[in-house]
Amino acid sequence: MFSKIYNFKNFKGDFTGGLVAGVVALPLALAFGVQSGLGATAGLYGAIAIGIFAALCGGTPTQASGPTGPMTVVSAALVAGAIQMNGTLDNAMNIILLTFLLGGLFQVIFGFLNIASYVKYFPYPVVSGFMSGVGLIIVILQILPFAGLEPAKSTVAVLKEFPSLFTEFNASALILGAITIAIYFIVPKITKAIPSALVALIVASLIAYFTKMDVPLIGDIPSGLPEFQLGNIFSINAEAYSLILEYSLVLAVLGSIDSLLTSVIADNMTKTKHNSNRELIGQGIGNMIAAAFGGIPGAGATKGTVVNINAGGTTRLSGTIHGLFLLAVLLGLGQLASHIPLCVLAGLLIPIGFKIIDFKGIKHLTKVPKSDSFVLILVMIITTFGSLIHAVGIGIALACLLFMKKSGDISERGMEVGNVADLDGSKPWQDETSFYEEYKEKVIIKHLYGPLFFGFTSYFKDQIKTLPAGVKAVILRMDRVPYMDQSGLYTLEDIIFDLRAGGKEVILVGLQEQPRDMLEKVDIIPDLVPEDDVFDTIEASFVYLKQKLKEKD
Repeated sequence: MFSKIYNFKNFKGDFTGGLVAGVVALPLALAFGVQSGLGATAGLYGAIAIGIFAALCGGTPTQASGPTGPMTVVSAALVAGAIQMNGTLDNAMNIILLTFLLGGLFQVIFGFLNIASYVKYFPYPVVSGFMSGVGLIIVILQILPFAGLEPAKSTVAVLKEFPSLFTEFNASALILGAITIAIYFIVPKITKAIPSALVALIVASLIAYFTKMDVPLIGDIPSGLPEFQLGNIFSINAEAYSLILEYSLVLAVLGSIDSLLTSVIADNMTKTKHNSNRELIGQGIGNMIAAAFGGIPGAGATKGTVVNINAGGTTRLSGTIHGLFLLAVLLGLGQLASHIPLCVLAGLLIPIGFKIIDFKGIKHLTKVPKSDSFVLILVMIITTFGSLIHAVGIGIALACLLFMKKSGDISERGMEVGNVADLDGSKPWQDETSFYEEYKEKVIIKHLYGPLFFGFTSYFKDQIKTLPAGVKAVILRMDRVPYMDQSGLYTLEDIIFDLRAGGKEVILVGLQEQPRDMLEKVDIIPDLVPEDDVFDTIEASFVYLKQKLKEKD
């Protein structure tokens, strides 16, 4: 009977994968809980609930879910806002938990309404600027705890308190934090069998404990099962509902994007296809249950998912085991965790914050269209020092306006502006007919029309994935692509990289000035596509390919 539900051949890999993912998630759950303002316990409760129920109900079998950096940053902003409105954390808990609950409910609704299909329309500069801003928030908010000082509630508050770093710092905390960061980076160079974050957490905490360092600690973590905490959510002032609605929507949208991006990574590693709508429903259920017991919300965790897959996890049981492991830790080791210094958690979060920052996008600021660079910088600044919600809203609106202006400019110059189309390769142009008939089993010709921008990049990627296995070369005809934005640039880079990794030759034909200039500025030409594989005319590419194919045969 059970064999129809679960193939026990996968159990060893699922158990190992889930266990390793749980070990990786433990220190991060504690750290994110502290950063949220609700305490390490809330991070652990959230990791357990989301880990178990998102795995059971979600649409990505190998996904390991739990608190993540972006979700924690939004949660911390909510906690600070709710405390400001109600005076104390205890008085604000009903607002906070109802927001977490509604955020999960919105995700479930998104799943049923197929909202996942619209996530692909988020422009790259907006996502990049937002994620970089989130990374900066994590780093900036850890500066004071790293120095053994009281954590601030916002990045602006950290800047105001910055002078105190030089007069009130705790030398022991700084040393311990530095040791934590050093271990975090050194361990992977020695072995990748043990998660570096866990090694850093244990070693640094033991140093503090046995040398009796005078540094701030996490404090008491209750053992045992958490209590149901939604009993008083109906005693909320009417003025708080705008805050609740605002942050619940942000948590739902951000959690959905965060999870689906991780799902795509899991797909690429396992060569499978996740169910986006079911994934949102599973994440929403996990976040609702986490809220019911006082846990912070989360999403699909990239690091946990990757280690789960690499350790052998193949089914949703692996993600469930990851959550059950954390539950076992809560039940048995809660008191030990109370001795962890806050500067150690800060030492773990600072590298994680830097990893979230999109250095690739920032590095190319001077090489991509100025409009994309402007949007990325603006969104990053507003995210870091202002409102997360305003940052995304302003970024998307501005990206759309700038793209419409660019499309209008192109039209005024008499250029054809259409959609990326004719991607199935079944309609050769007149100058391709004879070559197509002779080499159609080995060579695919893709025709691109109009600007390659954020609205079409996902569709373009999906179409390329359907290429027959026997194809040895792909010609991308870009005669009619007058413009390419940053989203289009990185999509093209990913596609070319995947095709070449699969042993396929990639030929670019008819590049116009702006797309070619961008490809050369970021070194896609010649690092990824050699100059020998770039042609002005289709005839020249045919001569080159015929010779290449003869050599391979």
